[in-house]
Amino acid sequence: MEEKRKAEGLVRHTGGCHCGAIRFEVWNAPDLHVFDCKYGFFVKIKSCSICTKKQNRHFIVPKAHFTLLQGSENITTYTFNTHTAKHTFCKICGVQSFYTPRSNPDGFGVAPHCLDPGTVKSATVEQFCGENWEESMQKHNTIRSMSKPTEEAK
Repeated sequence: MEEKRKAEGLVRHTGGCHCGAIRFEVWNAPDLHVFDCKYGFFVKIKSCSICTKKQNRHFIVPKAHFTLLQGSENITTYTFNTHTAKHTFCKICGVQSFYTPRSNPDGFGVAPHCLDPGTVKSATVEQFCGENWEESMQKHNTIRSMSKPTEEAK
């Protein structure tokens, strides 16, 4: 499977939380497509309430491309509203290195800043407006397809 993923242009990224209790690997292109779901003084796009507070940036992968290597006992989950999104974070250091996004419950949103150095070639950052979440999802061209399984995962 690893050779097939490499042939598809994917690389094995590893990462984790701040204290090291949680470690994961994720297969994705070396050029990341990152969604910036934050809202701040200099950003005119508003986001959902939790992304505003945590300044959320992530890239999305199918579940089959994500493996938790260690630390399941150190993960806690926060949900609200529809309870579709699973906001997971480390019980020890509080860092959210990945989560299950509402937009893609069949995948993971991975924080690029939680990846280990050496495998990311570049990152394209796209603003995403989460204030009117349903409307934004209807208009968005790519976000829903990003967690769809590849042929190998079917």
